[in-house]
Amino acid sequence: MVEIHRTQSESSGSLSPSTEEESKYRLLYSKSKVYVNPTAYARDNIPGFVALVKREAVNPIYLLAWIPETLLCEKGTDEWNKFVKIEERATLDEEDEDAVLIDLPTQRPESYAFSVPLTSIYSLLVQPPTLSSWYGTIGINLINSSTLPTLHFHDDESLSMTLPSRHTSRNSTSAYPPSTSSSSSSRPPNSWGGEDLLSRLRSYAHLLRSTLQPSLFIVDPSKADIDAHTTQIFDDDAVDDILAQSSYASSHSPVPAHRRPRPLSDVPANAPSNSYSPRSSVLHRSLYPPSISTTQSSSQARMALLQSFSNITRATRHAAQNILSHPLAKPIVPHLPDPVKSLVNVNGDLEWGSWVEKGGVGEFESARVYLARWARIVAEEGDRARKREAQALPSSSNVVEEISPLGVFELLHSTVNLPSPKTSRDPAHPIDEALWAKWFDKDGRPKVRLEEMRRQVFRRGITPYGNLRKKMWPFILGVHEWDITGSEREAKWEEKRKRYREIKDEWCGVPEVFDRPDILEERHRIDVDCRRTDRTQPLFSTSYEDTPDNDPNGNRRYTTISPQMSDIGAQSPSNEHIDRLAGILLTYNFYNKELGYVQGMSDLCAPLYVVMGSDEELTFWCFVEVMNRMIQNFLRDQSGMKKQLSTLQELICVMDPDLYRHLEKTDGLNLFFCFRWVLIAFKREFPFDDVLRLWEVLWTDYYSNEFVLFVALAVLESHRDMILRYLVEFDEILKYCNELSMTIELDSTLAQAEVLFLSFAQLVADIDRRRAEEVTDSTSSVLRRRGTAASESEGKTFLSKVAMPTLSNNLRDLLKAGR
Repeated sequence: MVEIHRTQSESSGSLSPSTEEESKYRLLYSKSKVYVNPTAYARDNIPGFVALVKREAVNPIYLLAWIPETLLCEKGTDEWNKFVKIEERATLDEEDEDAVLIDLPTQRPESYAFSVPLTSIYSLLVQPPTLSSWYGTIGINLINSSTLPTLHFHDDESLSMTLPSRHTSRNSTSAYPPSTSSSSSSRPPNSWGGEDLLSRLRSYAHLLRSTLQPSLFIVDPSKADIDAHTTQIFDDDAVDDILAQSSYASSHSPVPAHRRPRPLSDVPANAPSNSYSPRSSVLHRSLYPPSISTTQSSSQARMALLQSFSNITRATRHAAQNILSHPLAKPIVPHLPDPVKSLVNVNGDLEWGSWVEKGGVGEFESARVYLARWARIVAEEGDRARKREAQALPSSSNVVEEISPLGVFELLHSTVNLPSPKTSRDPAHPIDEALWAKWFDKDGRPKVRLEEMRRQVFRRGITPYGNLRKKMWPFILGVHEWDITGSEREAKWEEKRKRYREIKDEWCGVPEVFDRPDILEERHRIDVDCRRTDRTQPLFSTSYEDTPDNDPNGNRRYTTISPQMSDIGAQSPSNEHIDRLAGILLTYNFYNKELGYVQGMSDLCAPLYVVMGSDEELTFWCFVEVMNRMIQNFLRDQSGMKKQLSTLQELICVMDPDLYRHLEKTDGLNLFFCFRWVLIAFKREFPFDDVLRLWEVLWTDYYSNEFVLFVALAVLESHRDMILRYLVEFDEILKYCNELSMTIELDSTLAQAEVLFLSFAQLVADIDRRRAEEVTDSTSSVLRRRGTAASESEGKTFLSKVAMPTLSNNLRDLLKAGR
């Protein structure tokens, strides 16, 4: 057994103080040369031991631990040898009387050591070794949504993986590793370190491998987890397997013999097997003899089967078309669903493919989009079930669990080795009227700094109840100055009100201006957009026909934006508030004559009009400040949008190279599916109330003036697995992202965006620090060794090793905050 004296809280992944009776542990398993990589550079890797220990008690507790070698070395070679002795032991017998006692070294924050109960682990993310990554890894996700350092198994250095094969004997620890004829507890001879650890963990916990993500293993899954992660998802070659196992391949079939699938028995005996993939990869298939064309035959069989289904569908639609087009069917046609009605009197050959092509994807691609959407729904439901279960579980002993809205969100590959940032958002406690009143003196001068107000808005948001947003938004946007008295602020506001009336008087009541050809064109575009913007909001939902026809002056409406009265009937009905909104936008056209009105501005102005309670002056000046922030989005040459999408592309390349390469293969690096997100700040992707919450966070500029790009990256990262796994064409990605509208959860997205920004800032700081260090080291080295050919070659070799990513000015500008 192992006697461990704990020094810190066990809940945080470290060791806690306990009584002598409670501190006795039995070491069940040990493996050396398991590394933790604090940074992206090999020189900073920390070697250690991964271990399984059992706490002796009435109800035994099993723990998974990782201890760095430096902490063991502090106790001398005796402590080291004890771990090595357990590693060399081949049997799993817990009743072994050969006890090993150690004192765990004192924990230090920089050591990255951890020890957690198996019951607090939610899942393991297992990545076996590949040709591109020599060392397999295991990521550990806890129930409280935190992630432990990733373990890297260096099997070429590990003692247990490099020992020569010897016969296993219970009475001798030298017989290691066991032969293939050993008991079931022995490790297979061709396994890697992570698989060895998983096989040992299965003795103490139930590991469920997810069908949604084969590399994900759920530890002691709940019923909801089992339902979510055991749903069968068919592979691309599932049709081939079904056909090959059935009598279809040898039966009479319209499919020519050369296009029928090959039986599964025809797979070469020497075909490589992958324990972490149910089917061979492209690499494995490339190792087959050239004479065996399994890929071609599988593709042909799949296409033949799907073509048969297509023929049946087309024949059915032709029959329905002929029946419904008959004169006797006219009485029932009005009662049929719209898709069926469309079959009546259709000329030409109607095929299902033409229906799907209208959606922007092909026949078989549409199935992949549907599968990706279905898998996303299943994954989201599983994540919600896991969160509910985590909140319902009682905390054990002195464990203090942190409930985070991030779920099991993992940092990206390029930043996974840096310390994990935490989100600071607390949307459950928004700013209310009472807190807002406490921030001001009696004379209206604020007691807190502007930066603190913005920080609180970013973290907590503003309560949707009452009129607090109407009071706070002008301060956030800069319409009202912050650090002045109330009387001074009111005087400045009167100047703005007067200025608005002056601008509006340039066109209102001036026929020679109002009816100019260029203004007529602007009026028409504004009127068309305003009539279809946010019509579900109460202010815009009614029409003039639903309101009293006469006002005190006897006029039906106080202004008319429509160039012609005939246009009124050709568009959606208008009302007083729609006309006021159009008047504000037309006034902005005169305020910013160089830019004018551009489609999309009505989407930005309408929420301001609603929040400001139909106050024209306040809406106008808030809209001016919004446009000052977003004017680059509406430049007529689209240079501003091109720059932002280019910056987002560079950000994806730095933060998630795998996703970047996938988008590159699918011709998706233009990021057209993000165009609407950035153009109008996700106005059409979230419900109206969530849009208000999102905008007030973006306007704070707390972290970055372009925080919207990190929100876009967070949305992509939330769906990266679906994109990488299912969507292989640009049209599929475009359709999938467009269909995300009104399905994105705001609070978790903002939390992920904050973590992504902090990770990006850490990455930039780390790159700058290392580049400065290497430049300094290389300069001093060249000065010391100048004069010899060997030293010159050595210096060139050293400099050639510097291969860090180059950050453009656009990326560095993302770190700028405040305007």
